[in-house]
Amino acid sequence: MHNAARAVRVVEAVRGRVRALARRVRQAPRDAGMVTSEYAVGIIAAVAFAAVLYKVVTSGQVQTELQDIVKRALDGGA
Repeated sequence: MHNAARAVRVVEAVRGRVRALARRVRQAPRDAGMVTSEYAVGIIAAVAFAAVLYKVVTSGQVQTELQDIVKRALDGGA
């Protein structure tokens, strides 16, 4: 019985610590924004996307198509 009583005390102590930790987590201020590393990854992704988009838009075939669209629009859609 001595070991069982000790085990109960240990379990109750751990349970109390878990409850206290859960209470502290709930009361902690919420992070509403991104951290610096997330900003860095976001900026790198945006720059990479912009570079790919620039390459696509400045390719010969796309430039020709865009010029045709603009020319048709200026000619009245004919």
